[in-house]
Amino acid sequence: MSTTQFRVFLLFSAGYFVSYVFRGVNLGFAPLITHDLGLSAADLGLLTSLYFLGFAGAQLPAGVLLDHFGARRVAAGMLLFAALGAWVFGAAHGIGVMMFGRLLIGVGVSVCLGAAFKALAQHFEPARLPLMNGLTMAVGGMGGVMVGTPLTWILTFTGWRAVCGGLGVMTVIVAIALWVGAPKTREPNHGATLVAQFKGTWQILQSPAFWKIASFSVLTQGVFYAMQSLWVGAWLRDVAGLAPREAASLVSVLGFAMMAGCVGFGAAARSLERRGVSLYAFCGIGMALFVITQLLIVLRAPLPPALLWAAYGAFGGTGILSYAIVPRYFPAQLIGRANTTLNLIIFLLIFAFQIGVGAVLSHWPAIDGHYPVSAHLTAWIVLIVLQVGGAVWYVLPSRVLHQATPMQAGSSRG
Repeated sequence: MSTTQFRVFLLFSAGYFVSYVFRGVNLGFAPLITHDLGLSAADLGLLTSLYFLGFAGAQLPAGVLLDHFGARRVAAGMLLFAALGAWVFGAAHGIGVMMFGRLLIGVGVSVCLGAAFKALAQHFEPARLPLMNGLTMAVGGMGGVMVGTPLTWILTFTGWRAVCGGLGVMTVIVAIALWVGAPKTREPNHGATLVAQFKGTWQILQSPAFWKIASFSVLTQGVFYAMQSLWVGAWLRDVAGLAPREAASLVSVLGFAMMAGCVGFGAAARSLERRGVSLYAFCGIGMALFVITQLLIVLRAPLPPALLWAAYGAFGGTGILSYAIVPRYFPAQLIGRANTTLNLIIFLLIFAFQIGVGAVLSHWPAIDGHYPVSAHLTAWIVLIVLQVGGAVWYVLPSRVLHQATPMQAGSSRG
């Protein structure tokens, strides 16, 4: 890996780390802000999911901006909005202002993943993208670890509002580092109008190959991140009967396992492709194992909890391999939009799933902030059924990928 490639990996991974911390920070904040504001499960689900709504709503313009202005400038500039959102959220004393702050955070970090994948595609050959994407997701996954035990520990001696202030400062520092340290690139479609570039996004949405690739991954990723960033904690407390500290430890185990899974599956994908196993098939196997893990959790299989939740984390991130498949079917000038379009669908589903789970839980009466086991089981079973439907579509024989024209090795680089 050259010095330039290392800078690209390190700086854009740092941006995704920030995004991931903001994604799951309400997992640790939930008991505190629920107590302070008297929120129901539905209120908490809506407040937390506004991050994902802001993230999803910004995806299409973000993809256009990435392809027009480049990953460095767009990521650095947008992170400043996230910092502002963190400060608004931390200073708010009413749910309305908090919702605005959470929405602003989602918009601000909306380009972090797409910018990272675009920058990697511009500086690494396609054969290395599954591994590099996985490593980037692993660095980001440290954010999932941080909102477990470390955040719980921090909140024992300082308030959640102070944590928000610190997160805003950290975000500004990362934005400056990206602007100063990331290499400049020449964008192949820089001279095209923004209207013309939006037409490129429509081209992606009309692609049968895109929807075939996305069918299973958007559902598994939507479920994984919706649960990891909020409702896993409630399951561990209400269903598993764990104390907050024990639940936080398992959340951190899940985060570490996701990091290991992203790196391991990324490396394995490259090796298996050389042996004739397609990336598409390998991605599908990993996602199927994620669904099986959820079934084991719901059935309360007699396995060590750390093992079950480590499997949940390790297999939960395998859907990101789809980001390495998509660029093979689109030219370089559409990579940013292809990735952000995939993000759009995933984050709309995360938004819907977080609200949906909160709505389901709210149909049962809460006792001292805890919901009955039957409420959680109902929500999880519905999500599993949806994922099984996506799996069926993913594996059904189809000619759309064969009829599409894959971009050859050099053509997916900027």
